[in-house]
Amino acid sequence: MTIFEICLLTSAGFLAGVINAIAGGGSFLTFPALVFAGVPAIPANATSAVAVFPGYLSGALGFLDELRVYPRRHLSALLGLSVLGGVLGSLLLLVTPATVFSAVVPWLLGFATLVFAVGKRISNWAERRSQTTGNLGTLSTLIVCIYGGYFNGGLGIILLALLSTLGVRDLNVMNGLKNAMSFILSAASVVTFALAGIIYWPQALLMMVSATVGGYCGALLARRLSARVIRSIVICVGVAMTIVFTFRTI
Repeated sequence: MTIFEICLLTSAGFLAGVINAIAGGGSFLTFPALVFAGVPAIPANATSAVAVFPGYLSGALGFLDELRVYPRRHLSALLGLSVLGGVLGSLLLLVTPATVFSAVVPWLLGFATLVFAVGKRISNWAERRSQTTGNLGTLSTLIVCIYGGYFNGGLGIILLALLSTLGVRDLNVMNGLKNAMSFILSAASVVTFALAGIIYWPQALLMMVSATVGGYCGALLARRLSARVIRSIVICVGVAMTIVFTFRTI
């Protein structure tokens, strides 16, 4: 890595940690930074997943009390589907031709940005829906987890909406489940990517360290800076990256 690439990845990782601690959406920085640092699109997506996934564990541990009282059978089912979806999504990424994935990236970024921007409306809509049960609920959960294993942009908002349709109403329980499912499916994806040998480990470890520091600073900053401001910044970054990657494919 060059000095410029080290500075770019360190800065992106740090800012992603800050953003994830306050509002979420750090992958809008880590993935593009890796691509601009010369990492091919598919390994960049896998490496980005490695860089951000430890933060999900700390988030889940923060809601451990809520997870302990959640019905064990339902929790096991959700986490089992998270593992299956994470593996299937990562395998789908591995068999996707590089040219196809590069062409799909702008659409994925645009979709994730849109989901992030209207996340509140999505959650409100989901709350008004009747509870989804049985096979439909299982299929919906699996599809969302496959998306998370393939490309996890906007995953948090989608999971919150999914949990609402599954009948979960307590916000703390929802956040605990969201973080636990995100960590499990990301861990499954990371293991799959590691076995496939497509992770750029020096870049991943560098961004993990800087993201951890950024997450700590973000927790302190959250007391002073409005989450609305951070969300606006994330949306602007998402739109900009969508435009940039669109022109890269032309």
